[in-house]
Amino acid sequence: MFTVDHKELTLSFNEFHNVSEGDMPRYGEFCLLEMKNGDYTAGSWNPSENGRGAAGMFIRGTADSIASEEVERWHSLDRYDITASLETEGVNWINIGLEEDEGERCVQFEGFKSFADKKNPKREQYCLLIMKDGSLAAGRWEKWRHEAGGAFIYAPALASHSSDEVWAWTPLSIDVFFAAELELENEKKRERKLNRNPQADPELFKYGMDINVYYEKALEKLRGELGWATLSMMKKRTPVWRIAPLHGKYVFGQISKNYFDDSDIVTPWTEGASADEFIDFLVEYTRDTVKRSNPEEKFKLGTDISVYLQKAFENVKRDYRWLDKKMLAKSWRYDIRRVDGDLEFVRRYWTERKYSVYDVESAEQFIEWVELDYRSAALAANEAVAGYEPAFGHIELYGWNLERYVFYKLKSGDYKVSVTAGDRTTGGSRDFFITPHCFEAKTYEEFLDRYLEIVPAHSFGLGKKELLPNGELKKFLGY
Repeated sequence: MFTVDHKELTLSFNEFHNVSEGDMPRYGEFCLLEMKNGDYTAGSWNPSENGRGAAGMFIRGTADSIASEEVERWHSLDRYDITASLETEGVNWINIGLEEDEGERCVQFEGFKSFADKKNPKREQYCLLIMKDGSLAAGRWEKWRHEAGGAFIYAPALASHSSDEVWAWTPLSIDVFFAAELELENEKKRERKLNRNPQADPELFKYGMDINVYYEKALEKLRGELGWATLSMMKKRTPVWRIAPLHGKYVFGQISKNYFDDSDIVTPWTEGASADEFIDFLVEYTRDTVKRSNPEEKFKLGTDISVYLQKAFENVKRDYRWLDKKMLAKSWRYDIRRVDGDLEFVRRYWTERKYSVYDVESAEQFIEWVELDYRSAALAANEAVAGYEPAFGHIELYGWNLERYVFYKLKSGDYKVSVTAGDRTTGGSRDFFITPHCFEAKTYEEFLDRYLEIVPAHSFGLGKKELLPNGELKKFLGY
């Protein structure tokens, strides 16, 4: 590794290029920028007007760019490798470019810090970087959420330099994004100070500071209407309400987590000013959830889980005729258990040990959900023996592009279709079983009418117009 002491190092940038003279970098070149207001930042040059003239943007990241008219001068970062200087013992000054006679035309950066010294930039801080390969770069700091380290974002789509690649860094000028982050941090400090000794409005908290007391009073009112109501049913309606400090006062609030730093975000209740009004609000807030938790509807077939599973199995087997219970061995496990005092349908995957609640409002809905799992298991167990992919041009589906559309004949003699669509960053696939009802049609055209009710053209790309003239598909499907 380099022998230079980063804490004593100064980089001196010389030979700047003037935007006013139309002297611009190559397309995509990453540059140090001196702004007309005296600030310093960096960005990748993206010209407009087919690259003629000085019009364009220096791009720093997604929705983060600098217009060229805001820039006084630029200096390339891409064209330099300072490895040799950094490997020379005792060096504390490195010229980037030929040193000019006029000292005011040079710009120096110092105060470099290192991750090896357990120093991190502040979030959204834009920094000049010396990379471990001796190259120069810049980027906006973003700490990784659940692990040590982070990255400097320097281009759209979160293109970044990992902290593991950076030897030393020093902040550039404060910009609007970092200024907003600083203000947010200051606001958090003010909030922490205010909340050291929060005050409680006696009218709002006349029943005390235990949120369960308010839920229980709301429960008493609910039971007059919905006799099966319980506290755990009410708390299925999320987010639940809590008592929390906000701006130096206790409030009834919902608490969520800040995505970036896991700090609490308190959203206060604002629909009244008294304890009894809040209790009435809780009744309204939880009523629909409690209605959907009626145990007489959920467990109308009793509390033996095998009864529900047998019904689901029989329903699926009508169409998925090859299904047997051995195929379900490596699928989901189901049960009826007490959770927080209430009976609940629960399930776990066959490789897991912990059950999770299947929050359904009726026995019929639970059976339907089990049927979905059973259908997936049945298709997974039925090997494809042949396939046919109809030709299609460019098809866009609500911003996604159709990528694959393949009909498969299965080992059992049945058929399915697999559809894949995606955009530039993500995608997904779905398999659809073509039910025997479709093949009861006497003609290929009638078959398509039934098939397109399962895989409609407006949702999955191909319709009757494209599929009806396809003689090869017609033959593949047995017509």
